[in-house]
Amino acid sequence: MKFFNVLGGVLLIGAAGVGGAWYAWGRDLPSVSDLDVLEYSGQTRVYDRAGSLVGTLSPSLSSGGSVNRNLLKSSQISPWLQKTVVTSEDRRFYQHHGVDYIGIVRGLVKGVLENDLEGGSSITQQVVKNTLLAELEGARTAERKFKEAILAFQLERNFNKDQILNAYLNVIYWGDGGNSDIIGAGGAAHAYFRKQPGELNLAESVYLTTLIPAPNSRYRSFQAFRPLMKDLLARMVEDGKVTQAEADAAWKTPIYPAGWRIGWNDDGSLRSAVLERPSRLGENLTLLEGVRRYPNQYYLQAVEKELLPIIGRKALYAGGRIYTGMSAPAQAAAEQASRSADLPDGATLGAALVRPDSGEVLALVGQKLTDGRPDDWNNATQARRQVGSSIKPLLYTLALQRGWKQSDTVLDAPISGTYQPMNYDRRWTGRYVTMRYSLDHSLNLPTVRIGQELGVPTFEAKLRELGFTPPADGGLSLTIGTLEASPLQMAAAYATFANGGLYYAPTLVRKVEDPRGKVLYARPAPKPRRVWDAQTAWLGLDMLRGVVNDLTAAQGGLATRAQIPGWPVGGKTGTTNDIKDLWFAGVTPTVAGAVWVGRQEGGSLPSWAYSGEIPTPVWQQAVAGALAGQVPSSFREPPGITYRVVRQVNMAFRTDQADQEPVARDGSGSGTRSSFFPRRNAPAQAAPAPTQAPDPQVQDTPAQDTGTPDAGQPDTQQPDTQVPDAASQDGSSLDGQSPEPGGQDLPAGTAPDGPPGSGQDGAGQNSSSQNGPGQDGSSQDGAGQSFPDPAPPEPLPDPATTPDPVTPAPNELVPLPGTPDPSPNEIQPLN
Repeated sequence: MKFFNVLGGVLLIGAAGVGGAWYAWGRDLPSVSDLDVLEYSGQTRVYDRAGSLVGTLSPSLSSGGSVNRNLLKSSQISPWLQKTVVTSEDRRFYQHHGVDYIGIVRGLVKGVLENDLEGGSSITQQVVKNTLLAELEGARTAERKFKEAILAFQLERNFNKDQILNAYLNVIYWGDGGNSDIIGAGGAAHAYFRKQPGELNLAESVYLTTLIPAPNSRYRSFQAFRPLMKDLLARMVEDGKVTQAEADAAWKTPIYPAGWRIGWNDDGSLRSAVLERPSRLGENLTLLEGVRRYPNQYYLQAVEKELLPIIGRKALYAGGRIYTGMSAPAQAAAEQASRSADLPDGATLGAALVRPDSGEVLALVGQKLTDGRPDDWNNATQARRQVGSSIKPLLYTLALQRGWKQSDTVLDAPISGTYQPMNYDRRWTGRYVTMRYSLDHSLNLPTVRIGQELGVPTFEAKLRELGFTPPADGGLSLTIGTLEASPLQMAAAYATFANGGLYYAPTLVRKVEDPRGKVLYARPAPKPRRVWDAQTAWLGLDMLRGVVNDLTAAQGGLATRAQIPGWPVGGKTGTTNDIKDLWFAGVTPTVAGAVWVGRQEGGSLPSWAYSGEIPTPVWQQAVAGALAGQVPSSFREPPGITYRVVRQVNMAFRTDQADQEPVARDGSGSGTRSSFFPRRNAPAQAAPAPTQAPDPQVQDTPAQDTGTPDAGQPDTQQPDTQVPDAASQDGSSLDGQSPEPGGQDLPAGTAPDGPPGSGQDGAGQNSSSQNGPGQDGSSQDGAGQSFPDPAPPEPLPDPATTPDPVTPAPNELVPLPGTPDPSPNEIQPLN
């Protein structure tokens, strides 16, 4: 009786333990239905907008941090390899129901008696571990083991043994292939023997199977692990998987794994074995997984993500046809631009191209492409990075929508309040500069004043109309680039400048048919949302074209490298704090696009990295390739537009505003008309000069290395391109415009956004942008004057010599006392 009481107690405790484990871990298990991909493999065909086949969709299976998207059917894998794997990894695979309790006990006994701990996990459990539980990274924890067991039982009820074995052979890790891991039987056969997996003989299959427990160490010690092959062959004979004659023949069959030079005797013994070139594994894998094997991967990946919530996994991978808006020439051009991109060490990129007239995505590239297998993370669609000064055209166009003109002037001087952004070189002119000049040079101080006057909530509402999600606490820093977005989002927003002010949500898929031709999904006709009236969109486009064309490269143009011969181009560079993110977004009549460059894990790029010199050429090459073969066309100008030459620059105006006097604005909302660009009688005092020339790109992040606490540092964007070393001091301006303001030389305190010879993103860009501190190599103010004053930023000039700014009310978005300063990581991306 006592025995039964003890037994009952043990059972009760066990049941309680299982119940507790289920309560803790069993309620959030992934669904084994996610592995319905085991039933399908690469049958769904994808076509571009011209009806050309551009790829097939294969479900992906993960092995820890690695993913195999090239799944093989059982018929494509050598039967010998299937037999050797079962014998080696799970001899009772066809007898148990997911968990091999006998195997677990045997492993424990062997571990106690022989100090040789065996894993005990069945093939089914390993499939679960490497797919549904991959996020647990294979840790030997009670939680993982419990979840493995439960899911293994479920998996066995939903799939047959052959499907589960095939999944295992597709997902198992088979070693280090250099730039990418060797995953699955297909990768292993090609890497080790340069064969298709269906061509492996018994000897080669036995060798690959003996590698599985520790492929990297066992590969490098051929002689030491050669006896394991004989043991495995003996067990296969014992299990009836092969005959003794087949086993003996396999033992004597010479094999030559990649990188090894091996001499064989007739009896299967070794004369010699030397590892000469282990790099051959990666070389062989590159031939399999290289450029030719993965074209259009990022576009196909995005197609999957768009369709999965619409038609489900079974329909997506069951075969059939998918018709997309991809342009094969555009995709090829974008991929080539990625491959040839000259990026800083450790940097990658993301690029997206869209059609302005429909929002259809023409091309996507999610990483800097190399000869190895592309990374699965898609920066073009998944990443959210601060956009820097590439946001400024959206703010300036909002001002134009509210009745402002390009010729209106904005005060280039520090603002009042707790929030203290600065131009990138920590200098200002103290005068009124035109909106056109401010955007051409990517100035931060005038930009923030525009944001003050328009109101941050108004700007946030416009950003939401354009498909963005502005941060809840962005404040005025939002005006100079703390918004986070993807290249695809930026491309769609910029497309509104080319199509008359209509926003189209980006789409990839036009239609999906099942294997019988039945339409499973047809995209509704794109429905645009008007975000700008046609005239406003044209005025914003005119300013964008000015950024690309107003300044020559010698004058420090920020985006001259975006020019495409024969085509009109508009665009804007952008750089963020500490040069973490480099951007270019731009438009042509038929293609809009954006390119981001940065480190995948985050962190600063070198101080010499400028957005006008790194992402801009990538954009230009991709878009030029997309336009190749097309007859050059022009943007469609709406009625009611006329032009006037202001400061030697031909600017677009609404016809009814063309002859109105410019309005001088200081951010307070009390703009005043003046006979012509009012100027101060006494120049404002300069802020401290940077010790190093600012980046050519304007950054919208706080100034760095100022010697003041981060919370109190002024925001300064670094320029996206370099600024000329010197501006003429005789009354001429860098951009061909007469000097701001009033046609006279700018006072000391302003500086272009980039190093000498490169147009900076703003006349005096904020040093807070990520383009880096003082990269323009000069402390000039845009008029060739330097700023020797090392003192901290000083108040505006005496009101007696300048127009009195109206103190804004609290609701006018000037930071109130006590308002927390944006952190250095939040403020002032560069142009």
